[in-house]
Amino acid sequence: MIILNETDVTPASFILNGIPGLEDMHMWISFPFCSMYIVAMVGNCGLLYLICYEDSLHRSMYYFLAMLSLTDLVMCSSTIPKALCIFWFHLKKIGFEECLVQMFFIHTFTGMESGVLMLMALDRYVAICYPLRYSTILTNSVIAKVGLATFLRAVLLIIPLIFFTKRLPYCKGNIIHHTYCDQLSVAKLSCGNIKANVIYGLIAALLIGGFDILCITISYTMILRAVVSLSSADARQKAFSTCTAHISAIVFSYSPAFFCFFFNRFGSRTIPPSCHIIVANIYLLLPPTMNPIVYGVKTKQIRDCIIKIFSGSRNIKSHST
Repeated sequence: MIILNETDVTPASFILNGIPGLEDMHMWISFPFCSMYIVAMVGNCGLLYLICYEDSLHRSMYYFLAMLSLTDLVMCSSTIPKALCIFWFHLKKIGFEECLVQMFFIHTFTGMESGVLMLMALDRYVAICYPLRYSTILTNSVIAKVGLATFLRAVLLIIPLIFFTKRLPYCKGNIIHHTYCDQLSVAKLSCGNIKANVIYGLIAALLIGGFDILCITISYTMILRAVVSLSSADARQKAFSTCTAHISAIVFSYSPAFFCFFFNRFGSRTIPPSCHIIVANIYLLLPPTMNPIVYGVKTKQIRDCIIKIFSGSRNIKSHST
């Protein structure tokens, strides 16, 4: 019997191969990725600036939006810079420990994204169903506690998955056919039993995504019942309008997430891997790109703050001339 030492089965580094089958198009694919990343960085940093310095935005809804923006910044920054290095400079090597760190950030903050969307649904529920008690229910202390609990939930559920991946023996090479260290893509390089990774990954997805979707569904069911019971059409329209930005954020976040989830488990033989990898990147890039745009367009208070800032800068320029 041959016994392999840990050093024999733990690679010093992996090679991220980008998008298999589309290597000749990496340069062209990089342009929309880079453009979306720039929009995401500018938009989310702009939202954080507004929420931080505008007193009119110091409310629970915007604090949750600030959490979402911070999550989006970390989520896309953990993958897109490395993907652009692969596309532009062919810098495909990533250290084993670095790969695990990237994996931790990706899965933790995608879980955090789902959790914040759930908290925002509960915020809309309280605002519409209990408007007179809104400020007393969602105090700054409550917001900080639920935000911290959401983050800790993601961290505590993802850490075991990282340890399951680290303990595996890797003897099927070190080439990952992906732009980042996805947990299943890394585990498939192992010659050991990855059943624990698959089962625990499914459990973690259900405990995070499944629970959050259930809470969002219940919240919007109660919101719909409350809005339909309103006698005024204007009041119903105003109540619905406060939810449109959040519903758009849910669609942008969960649609590619569902595709990736079902592909990994059921569609690997029918859908080209390149399609899966592109959607997996869109899953991490589309919400950070679209969320600040949607909230900037759909939320009147944010629009007013943006207009005030730009009109103020124009007034300063006119006085200086």
